[in-house]
Amino acid sequence: MNQSKFSVWMRLLWMFLKVNILSPSGPASIGLLYKEAVGKIMTEARFVEAVGFSNVLPGSEALKLAMFVGFAAGGIPGVFTALLGAILPPTVMMLIVASVLQRFQHENWINGFVAGMSPAVAALILVVSWELLRASTRSKIDRRAVLIGALSAVAFWFEIPSPAVLLGAGILGVILYGKRSF
Repeated sequence: MNQSKFSVWMRLLWMFLKVNILSPSGPASIGLLYKEAVGKIMTEARFVEAVGFSNVLPGSEALKLAMFVGFAAGGIPGVFTALLGAILPPTVMMLIVASVLQRFQHENWINGFVAGMSPAVAALILVVSWELLRASTRSKIDRRAVLIGALSAVAFWFEIPSPAVLLGAGILGVILYGKRSF
């Protein structure tokens, strides 16, 4: 076995283990994965592409993102390595949380705990959104990006499915950012 391929696979495994241990929630993990992957195993443009496609296709965004990054860095074995790193931590954590919740399910403090976490999750999503917006516009916010973001927010407000919103944003991006070659 080629040592360089093995080291890429180990890097993928460690990267997804670390991301999924330190940030087990989907949206929050994107920011950490960005810091771990961009410049080390993939370009920023490729990462933004991966996040976009993982949100358009059906299924778990975290697993689709792991497959995309794993394939980009290590081919088919990279996909399986990244998936192992992405699946193992949340599976173990869910088993632990399920056993704790089973034990304390009738306690009043559980409802307060969940109610307290909701605003923090919203804040995490906003922070990651801001980072992705800055990254996609090369740290310079322009009117086109603000327009696409505002229209997307309105679409989400009216409960348009996220794949449709992302597809529409991509088409609008082609119109607003693309060079006319036809």
